[in-house]
Amino acid sequence: MSPPTVIVVHPRERRSKCSVEPLRNNPDFVFTTFPHPVPLDVTNYVRLGIGGRLLSSEDADRGLLLLDGTWRLAARMDPFYSHVEVRSLPLIHTAYPRKSEVFADPSEGLATIEALYAALRILGRKTQGLLDQYHWKQQFLELNGWSEDEC
Repeated sequence: MSPPTVIVVHPRERRSKCSVEPLRNNPDFVFTTFPHPVPLDVTNYVRLGIGGRLLSSEDADRGLLLLDGTWRLAARMDPFYSHVEVRSLPLIHTAYPRKSEVFADPSEGLATIEALYAALRILGRKTQGLLDQYHWKQQFLELNGWSEDEC
C-alpha cells in the first residue's frame, strides 16, 4: 500500500482551472491549502520539482508531494517544503496550452495533473481514471508515446 499523494494548493490557484481538482474526493490524495500544515507526516516523502535527482522506481515506497499553483506561486511555496527531498521527472511533453505573456514557464513545465500522472507511472502506482477529466488527455498521451490503455 502506497502512502497517499499530498497536493498543496496555493490559495490564489483558481479551482476552476486546477487540473487536479477532480481528484479532491479520491482517498489516494490528500489536499491542503498553503500555508496550512500538511495533515500527515511527510518524513518519507519526495517532492516533485526541478533540479533534483530523477524520480525512479527506487522511490516507489516513498510518498509523493506536489505543489499546485502557477510557476510563480509554486516558487513562493517551495522554501516551506525544502525539508522534503526534490525529485525531477525525465523529459515529458506538456499538452497544456501556455498563455502567460508576462512570465516564462520553465521548459520542463507541466500541468500538475500531467506531472502527477508521469510520476505515478514511474513509481508503478495506479493511474486508471487519473486523466479522465483532463481536457488535453489524448494529446498529452500521444505526445509522450503512451496509450489510453495504460491509464
